[in-house]
Amino acid sequence: MESKKDIFVTQPLLPPLSEFIPYLEKIWENKILTNGGPFHQQLEKELCEYLGVEHISLFTNGTIALVTALQALRITGEVITTPYTFVATAHSLLWNGIKPVFVDIDPATLNLDPRKIEAAITPQTTAIMPVHCYGHPCDVKAIQKIADTYNLKVIYDAAHAFGVKDENGSILRHGDLSVLSFHATKVFNTFEGGAIVSPDLKTKLRIDHLKNFGIVDEVTVVAPGINGKMSEINASFGLLQLKHLEQSLVRRKEIDSIYREKLADVLGIQCLEDSGEQVANYAYFPILISSDYPLSRDALYKKLKDRGIFSRRYFYPLITEFPMYRSLLSAQPNNLPCATEAASKVLCLPIYPALSNDDISRVIAVIFENRELNHCK
Repeated sequence: MESKKDIFVTQPLLPPLSEFIPYLEKIWENKILTNGGPFHQQLEKELCEYLGVEHISLFTNGTIALVTALQALRITGEVITTPYTFVATAHSLLWNGIKPVFVDIDPATLNLDPRKIEAAITPQTTAIMPVHCYGHPCDVKAIQKIADTYNLKVIYDAAHAFGVKDENGSILRHGDLSVLSFHATKVFNTFEGGAIVSPDLKTKLRIDHLKNFGIVDEVTVVAPGINGKMSEINASFGLLQLKHLEQSLVRRKEIDSIYREKLADVLGIQCLEDSGEQVANYAYFPILISSDYPLSRDALYKKLKDRGIFSRRYFYPLITEFPMYRSLLSAQPNNLPCATEAASKVLCLPIYPALSNDDISRVIAVIFENRELNHCK
């Protein structure tokens, strides 16, 4: 009997290799590999058009983009952020010598809860760094109102939010800066990559200087910059990805709909709802598993894995449980009850364009077969 193939939580979108060859041939022909070459410039232009933003700066990855965004706005002191995210969000603060102050999340959206922000503000607070978790928009109006009241900057970690729109357009236009990731696991990838969306040309130019050692020209260096440039290989792949992106998003939406329909009546399984987006990207499919379901979250995770289905507990453990953060007062579990609960319940199911309906049925079947079991204590 033929064994079934493994199903992973995600899989990168890879267009036909034959379509990538002409881009490589052009790079070999012009011998420009980096430093803002023609493909880099073209990708910036096409991303601005696709995303509905005016200024974008490409980076080698999203983490370096986060580090640079903080430098660009000269952020110091303390920054309020979420514990319910990938570690790069908080790590970028430490790399800049900034103290993260963790605030709890909204239990419905799993985004930073604006109602908890003001109590965390101190004279040392200079910025707020929310995350559009799973691509679902934060409460941008409430966050901006707080920022305006206390004269704080807002940097959005928008790693999950490529192409997401609210009622007025791109979610990336909110805050002082928005930072994207183009990692292989993302909806849009350039193998590795990232970007910063800026509100004006002056800010973009500062960011572009910072990502290139602070160099303005061959005799002028204006800032202690870093090397965060995207290569021509990555930029050219991004251009090819854009040609296939819409088809990919259609399939992601189909998968999302199938999961929601099949899981709607499963006791103890909650599908996360939208948080106001008018255009979604279906980057993840998180479910929350409560005590009404016969298996614990970790038991279901293991059972899926035993069947060759690799889900992920995004985001478990919380950032605040890691040794570089756990001693902070704001990192204590009693300060973060909603984030702590979500981290104990969440499981992200496989979702990517190449996932077949048969694959989805395999995932659903494992979840369904446990419904009649006695509850695992």
